[in-house]
Amino acid sequence: MTRPRTDDLAALKSYIEREVATLRAEVRRARETAGGEAAAPVPPDAGASSAEAGRAPLCPCGQGGGAGHGCADAGEGHDPWHCLCAALPAIPLSAALLAPVRDGSGEVVDFVIRAGNHVRSADWLTPPDQQVGRPFFAEARPGALASGLLSALRQVLATGRALGGMVVDYTEERYGRLRRVQLVHYAASCGDQVLTTWRPVRSQAELLTIDAQHLASMGWGRWDLLSGSVSWSEGLQRIFRTDPALPWSLPELCDALVEADVGPFGEFIASVLAGEEPAWTRIRFTVLGEVRTVDLLGRPVAGTDGRPWAVQLVARDLTPQMRSRRRLVEKQRETEQLRQQAAAERRVASALREALLPTYSEGLADLGLTAAAAYLPAEPDAAVGGDWYKCRPLADGERSLIAIGDASGHGLEAVARMAQQRHGVAGLAQTGASAGSVITWLNELVCADPAANTATVAVGHIGGDRVLRWACAGHPAPLLLRGERAFTLPVEHRGPLLGVLPGHPYRTAEFPLVGGDVLLLYTDGVVERRGRDITEGVARLVGSLTGCAGLEPQGIIDRLAAEYVRAEHDDDACLLAVRVD
Repeated sequence: MTRPRTDDLAALKSYIEREVATLRAEVRRARETAGGEAAAPVPPDAGASSAEAGRAPLCPCGQGGGAGHGCADAGEGHDPWHCLCAALPAIPLSAALLAPVRDGSGEVVDFVIRAGNHVRSADWLTPPDQQVGRPFFAEARPGALASGLLSALRQVLATGRALGGMVVDYTEERYGRLRRVQLVHYAASCGDQVLTTWRPVRSQAELLTIDAQHLASMGWGRWDLLSGSVSWSEGLQRIFRTDPALPWSLPELCDALVEADVGPFGEFIASVLAGEEPAWTRIRFTVLGEVRTVDLLGRPVAGTDGRPWAVQLVARDLTPQMRSRRRLVEKQRETEQLRQQAAAERRVASALREALLPTYSEGLADLGLTAAAAYLPAEPDAAVGGDWYKCRPLADGERSLIAIGDASGHGLEAVARMAQQRHGVAGLAQTGASAGSVITWLNELVCADPAANTATVAVGHIGGDRVLRWACAGHPAPLLLRGERAFTLPVEHRGPLLGVLPGHPYRTAEFPLVGGDVLLLYTDGVVERRGRDITEGVARLVGSLTGCAGLEPQGIIDRLAAEYVRAEHDDDACLLAVRVD
């Protein structure tokens, strides 16, 4: 068998048509050689069971001879060759011959089963041949009385017009259990009797098969190579979005191939026709503008002469999994991009913070001060935030500037606002203005910037007279460690946050210091904890600072930083300790 070209759709379709034509020609020659007696390659049919073949007839027609059976009535001149009930075993559906039962006025009130076959329409229903002689609606099928079927059978008997496809929801109680099945009924008049058949709308096996196809995204089809007929399961129709009445031929299936998969599909079909089973492949089809990925498993259906006369394919739709896989890859790509972006942002922020937040100025020692500071990010690998501090001698050589602040937010924008406010304080402090004036001017800068958010700040000066002159805009009050006692400085003069009230004048307060005093300035991230009042955090910090009596400023910062539990904090924090020597 020649293989199709693997890169051309027209060649593939020609190959399929050529193989089908060759098969049909071979079958015709085989029939002609056998004088027309040779059978076409068809699947073997199962014969009648041995039990049925050996059953002794109780009636000349071959049907049961129970009471009420029409063929057993004496004096009818019975001819088994012309008896209608003799044909009932050939009907693959449940079938019964019904005779009308009339009341005194001649109206049909029921039908009696005269004959029936042995086919059960459901495994719990009694077959018609075991109900011969019983009234159909009163005894044999009582659950159908309210369905309208009786009226329909009356019309068949009265008009002679056949009943086609009436669906009846049939319910019956058997052994204390309610059972239901949907039955579709057909009927035709036979003189003064009615022949009726019924079958389930769908068998239980069909329903389970349909459910299995839906759950597993599967379907199957058969292509008859001799007759050209095609049959598809509901699952295959769902995969390819086809009209149930118009399943695709093999050439039409080829037309839906993604161009790059023409070759693999051609190899697959060639393997199936050559009987190389099981043949498997993964193919992409374009269905209503969407690319669908389908796993195909195929095999030929061969007759007793070995010739393939049909092709069967089982398909599993992998499109949802492939779509999910693509989304996962896209999410992973996005996550990696965000990770790289965050890493770059951390590197930039870290470099900015190193440039903007030196630990402290060595020039403070000339003014009799020792300082230490630390920045505490809320996340271990974060280097971004709006917390800042400033500690340096002023240009007059007589005073030092100590300041701490918190620009709201996170990320590079917060760092930019932090740098703006920190440099603003440093620049304004060089004018020699008081701490209150510095914050008043800084507030005007923040209020005038539409992109700026609120912020807090505390600014102070320490001169040679060892007096702290300081102002505050919504910031936590500094703590003072004196000897073995720590406490909070008074904050009656504290003003509102920066950026809230334009033109608000901030006041400067004074607090005298003595040698050995340690001032601790901090941002609210140190004392805020989830689910707790901030006063609890301040009290805890006061207690921790008391335990640092006798330590150098750097030792105090190191101990307090070690007590800072990141899991309990949602915000970054700064610590600045300044000792008066």
